[in-house]
Amino acid sequence: MGKGRLEAFSDGVIAIIITIMVLEMKVPHGDDLTVLFPLFPVFLSYVLSFVYIGIYWNNHHHMMHSVQHVSGAILWANLHLLFWLSLFPFVTGWTGENHFASRPSALYGLVLFMAAIAYWILQKTIIRNQGEGSLLAHAVGRDIKGKISPLIYAAAIPLAFVESWLANGLYVLVALMWIIPDRRIERALQEHYGDGHARH
Repeated sequence: MGKGRLEAFSDGVIAIIITIMVLEMKVPHGDDLTVLFPLFPVFLSYVLSFVYIGIYWNNHHHMMHSVQHVSGAILWANLHLLFWLSLFPFVTGWTGENHFASRPSALYGLVLFMAAIAYWILQKTIIRNQGEGSLLAHAVGRDIKGKISPLIYAAAIPLAFVESWLANGLYVLVALMWIIPDRRIERALQEHYGDGHARH
C-alpha cells in the first residue's frame, strides 16, 4: 500500500491537536495586562507541548520519507502513536491549570512516556516490514536518544510526586535533546538518493 493517506491523516491529526491545545487557553476578561498573569502556567505548558508535538511531527515526516510502502501493522502502529499524541491537549490543559502540580505532572510524564514507546514501536514495525538492511534501520543505528528519553520520563513520573518542578525540568531537558531535528534519516536519504530527494 502507498503511504500517502497515512501521511495526510497523520498531518491532519497533528494539526488538530495543536489547534485544540491553543483553544484551551481561554481569553481573559479585561484589558489590563495583569489578567494575563494567571494564564502564565497554561502558556508554559502549551509551549512545552507545542515543542513536543513539533518534534514528533518533524521526526515522523523524516521517517516516512524512508518508507516505500506501508502494511496493516504499520497503519495500526501509526494510529497507536496518534492516540497518545491526541492526549496532549488534555494533559497540557490539566497541568497548566493546576500550576504543574504533582498528579497532573505525573500524568503528563506518563503520556510522554507512552508516546515515546509508541514511536519506537512504529519505528520497529517499519524496520521489520522493510528489513534490517533498510534505509531506516541504517539511519536509526543504535538510537541512543530514543532509548534515553523513555528512561528519563520513567524517572520523572514518580519524581513528580516528590518535586513536580524537577520532574517538569526533566521533560524540558528531553525536549531540548530533540529540538534540533534528528538528521540521521536525512543524512541516510542524502547518501541513498542524493540531496534533491532529502529536501522534499
